[in-house]
Amino acid sequence: MATIYTEDILIEKAKTSKINDVDFNNLSFGSTYTDHMFVCDYENGKWQTPKIMPYQPISLDPSSKIFHYGQSIFEGMKAYKDAAGDVFLFRPLDNFNRMNISAKRLAMPEMPEAYFINGLKTLLKIEKDWIPTAEGSALYIRPFMFATGKGFHASPADAYKLVIAFAPSGPYFSGKVNVLIEEKYSRSANGGVGFAKAGGNYAGQFYPTQLAKDKGYQQVIWTDDNTHEYIEEAGAMNIFVRINDTLLTVPTSDRILDGITRKSILTIAEAEGIKTEVRKIKATELVEAAENGSLKEMFGAGTAAVVSPISGFGYKGKDFELPELENTFGQFLKKKITDIQTNKSEDPFGWRVKV
Repeated sequence: MATIYTEDILIEKAKTSKINDVDFNNLSFGSTYTDHMFVCDYENGKWQTPKIMPYQPISLDPSSKIFHYGQSIFEGMKAYKDAAGDVFLFRPLDNFNRMNISAKRLAMPEMPEAYFINGLKTLLKIEKDWIPTAEGSALYIRPFMFATGKGFHASPADAYKLVIAFAPSGPYFSGKVNVLIEEKYSRSANGGVGFAKAGGNYAGQFYPTQLAKDKGYQQVIWTDDNTHEYIEEAGAMNIFVRINDTLLTVPTSDRILDGITRKSILTIAEAEGIKTEVRKIKATELVEAAENGSLKEMFGAGTAAVVSPISGFGYKGKDFELPELENTFGQFLKKKITDIQTNKSEDPFGWRVKV
């Protein structure tokens, strides 16, 4: 393997590439990985020399604190290639800033922008051929950091590892989902870590979601931890509700992730003349709107699917179906975002970053 330095990054190239073994016409989401990954360790109170190395398993001591106290955060991003072969990111500084917000909340070291952004762009240049070009596909980017410091004592670790790994992924077709408004379990609580991209947030969702699936639903709509009267998120996504021609979403808080897709949808909707409201939404308001016909659509918003339509919801033992519309706000806004991401349209907001 050749080892070189470029812009303070140690690069170790893989001897051979796996790319010829990949069927880019049949990519599932997040299960095929590129040849290389970016790694940077935090030790002795500072970040060490970042590296790009062949994608490989990571060896850890059994006493590493990630296994015991859950100091683990991550982000979700995508890279796109346009018809001319140019590569673009979408709002990468937002992901970087949010990762540092997560790190701070979990008593983990914040990372330098130069390491994160330069490492990401350098890795993208090396793995450019891995970016799929089929409609709806993209190179999924997973930056994550976890505690590697040793010890069984309950305290923050003294060492951490930052990794950025890539997974070429096909279109994220989740289809319309039927959801259950949760009345017992909570995703997060006031003063907690719900606003952070902490791994434990997602681990805690799995059991209630499975209970909902056992009842015939595909996903859960979370409610507030105090009264369970107000909706908050749709599974692992921010939620949007259309009542008549107004698009509503709930405000971010200690409990709710400040989603980048969420912010993008609000900005585009306002620019396109769609009335928006950011306010608390009671579950009973959804029931009333469904019963009087003013509830037109609901959808989740996040990096993977951009927009995931909701076909109906269950609440207090009763099911409510949403109407089938030909032209939805969700699909309109999704196209606006993906056209910006893939350089098919102008970007009046300055979100698209060429690599």
